[in-house]
Amino acid sequence: MSDPAALLRAYDHQLRDEAETPSAVAVERLGPLRLATFRGGRGFITYSTLDEDGRPATQESVLALVDGALAHYTASPDIHRVEWKTRGHDHAPGLHEALVGHGFVPDEPESVMVGEAALLAVDVELPAGVVVRQVTDEDDVRAMCAMQAEVFGDTPEFAAEILLQVLHRLRTRDDMEMWVAEADGTIVSAGRLEPVAGSEFAGIWGGATLPEWRGKGIYRALTAARARSALRHGKRYINSDSTEFSRPILERSGLVKVSTTTPYEWRRDT
Repeated sequence: MSDPAALLRAYDHQLRDEAETPSAVAVERLGPLRLATFRGGRGFITYSTLDEDGRPATQESVLALVDGALAHYTASPDIHRVEWKTRGHDHAPGLHEALVGHGFVPDEPESVMVGEAALLAVDVELPAGVVVRQVTDEDDVRAMCAMQAEVFGDTPEFAAEILLQVLHRLRTRDDMEMWVAEADGTIVSAGRLEPVAGSEFAGIWGGATLPEWRGKGIYRALTAARARSALRHGKRYINSDSTEFSRPILERSGLVKVSTTTPYEWRRDT
């Protein structure tokens, strides 16, 4: 299936709301919103729709949801950062204005990519000396996260927060895989695979490659390894929120851009 509308329906039906917060330590509902809290003092807001009780969302109802969601998090002094995840195809009148007016700052939009896992599960020739493997040892996971933080330009505080969440997830659950590409023992590319329970999907996340190793097929090989693993898990589809580095690679493999997603972030004043 490569019809964008059908893929988007599958994405909306199977991957929105509850499926997005498997690592949350607490979740509350506010109307259609899912308000999740993660380790490290991070809040995360998502939803499958902003409509309520069969009534289409309006500027007034959206503003009220933003008011209520931010009040929920500001009431907890342990929360220092909140992300509101938007999608470009949602009916969300006045959402951008409401978020910005409450101190949320939009990040760069990413492409929501969806397609058959089998399209990615191909043989890719690697440069000499480069190997792709799944890692489970904590030292390997720490090295992987450090490389990703370097590529993404994360602050030390944010990198430590992500590492805390990843290690907790690996210690307490078995529904996430960490994959790396190594050159002579040094991690040069990395990414996660997250099969989504109760769905046909597995997500590929956190794809990062050191600049000097790009353009050599390493990311494609890492993606192919994760796609093969997804198929072993019985998953039909792959989804990814992709930057402009990875989107063209996934498109050439047959995945389809079905929407966009833009994170808006609020930070507590210090």
